[in-house]
Amino acid sequence: MSAAAESTVIAAFLAFCRIGACFLIMPGLSSARVPMQVRLFVAIAATGGLLALLWDQIHPFADRRPAVLVPRIASELMIGSLIGLLARLYILSLQFIGAAIAMLIGFSGTSGPGVEDGEPHAALGAIISFSALLLLFVFDFHHEIIRGLVTSYKVAPLDVMFNPQAALVDVTDTLSESFLVVLRLGSPFIAYSLLVNLTIGFVNKLVPQIPVYFISLPFVIGVGLIIFYFAIGTMLSLFADGFVGITIGR
Repeated sequence: MSAAAESTVIAAFLAFCRIGACFLIMPGLSSARVPMQVRLFVAIAATGGLLALLWDQIHPFADRRPAVLVPRIASELMIGSLIGLLARLYILSLQFIGAAIAMLIGFSGTSGPGVEDGEPHAALGAIISFSALLLLFVFDFHHEIIRGLVTSYKVAPLDVMFNPQAALVDVTDTLSESFLVVLRLGSPFIAYSLLVNLTIGFVNKLVPQIPVYFISLPFVIGVGLIIFYFAIGTMLSLFADGFVGITIGR
């Protein structure tokens, strides 16, 4: 193999390490419901499409020496994984508040399979997670992740190794901002749960002979679902608005 062909293969492999690692963790495409061959072919196709755009930023660092190439491959894998992890943390925060909402309105008894994994989730939380993930793909937010990959070669070029301290700061900041966003989205249900359970507790103290909790449960679930019906559109809209700023904006 000639030197030019060898450097081309190394450059393509370095690009595949960052892009493939991101696709391995990013929400939606990394789901176990997506066949492994599909994920592999999508990563290879994205690598081929972006390599031509990023050629000048990748090819000069296609060094064949093992002492340089091996640490660079490890660094590229970690950088790509970090980009995908930031997007996944944002989705996980919504899954958390979805499970919390189901518990707050008393609708967490029935569990079903998750959207991206086989673990059981509350039906209401699964609906919220699936709707948010579908909304992100409908509005081409996966393109924002690809745009973030392209921008990452300016922020973290190949001659700069992966910085664990900066990565940890990005992860903690994303966790903090994501959970603040979803806490605001779930605040109506938190207020409703506090109010209705406090009221039921007072009624139970006043009339201890009546099993108030068993009688009031259908009404608590019904009113909670009505609030969910009117709030779900705004919740998903605000969640989508914060996706780019919190995950890709870093």
